Amino acid sequence: MALALSILVAALLGSVPTGFLIARARGIDLRTRGSGNIGATNLGRVLGRNAFVLCFTLDALKGLVPTLAYGLWGGLAGRLDLPAGDVAAWLGVMLAPVLGHMFCPWLGFKGGKGVATGLGALLGVAPVLTIAGLGGLAVWLAVFKARGIVSLASIAAAASVPLVVAALLLVGRAGVGPRAWGTATLAGWWPYLVLTTALAIFVIVRHRANIARLRAGTEARFRPPDTRR
Repeated sequence: MALALSILVAALLGSVPTGFLIARARGIDLRTRGSGNIGATNLGRVLGRNAFVLCFTLDALKGLVPTLAYGLWGGLAGRLDLPAGDVAAWLGVMLAPVLGHMFCPWLGFKGGKGVATGLGALLGVAPVLTIAGLGGLAVWLAVFKARGIVSLASIAAAASVPLVVAALLLVGRAGVGPRAWGTATLAGWWPYLVLTTALAIFVIVRHRANIARLRAGTEARFRPPDTRR
């Protein structure tokens, strides 16, 4: 019952349409502007860089807060040797706000692409997925700085997260790093690998229109409007 309630609360928190509400406060229906997406990137293109940062931060908190709260409440946070069942329960709570964000029930089950909320949720599964999330964030920043295309940076970051998790497991099995990494084995770690792979697929599929534009060479760089005018 506690797990079911935690998943429900996490999904409801994730479903709060942050970008839509920020735009609505300015008298704008974000669904009718730019790409029509309610995420931080489209909001930034319409309302500027500050709106992008605010939305991205709030969306990340939607994933971080319920995920970390469940880990702290259940005594799971900070441990590397959790049984597979506990890991699966925690990851269920972690996935809930991401799906709530992607399929917002208040907007006809249409939502954002899950990048910021997914990042926040990853950071909440400490320490294993926190490391993977920070790795994904580093990839995002590097690709965005190099190319200036948010969708490309997001796709690269999403794809990198399960690779970082796999690398952590291999390093641990090789006897490098905390001893618990080496003793956890795949029996305890497979949920991390499965969930991060599934999350990466979700995010990449949500970017399928962007992928088509990237292949055609027509995907736009991120250029927020000049809000000083």
